[in-house]
Amino acid sequence: MKIRIRYFASFREITGLNEEILVVQEGTTIAKVREMLLDRYPRLQPIMERSVCAVNRGYVAAETRLHEDDELVFIPPMGGG
Repeated sequence: MKIRIRYFASFREITGLNEEILVVQEGTTIAKVREMLLDRYPRLQPIMERSVCAVNRGYVAAETRLHEDDELVFIPPMGGG
């Protein structure tokens, strides 16, 4: 199945992409996609550890199973004050 990953902030800087389509097995979890992305982009490790994730614009846990055409976003921690 195909899922869309959109990249923002540090994720975009490291990957050099705004988004990409990944082909994964039906029922793949976000945790598994994280592993795949860290294999592909090892520099994401420190950011990925502190990021939250959203599927189809709603926050979800890493154990969430993905479905065809889901949009996955990793949201890096925000600084400010």
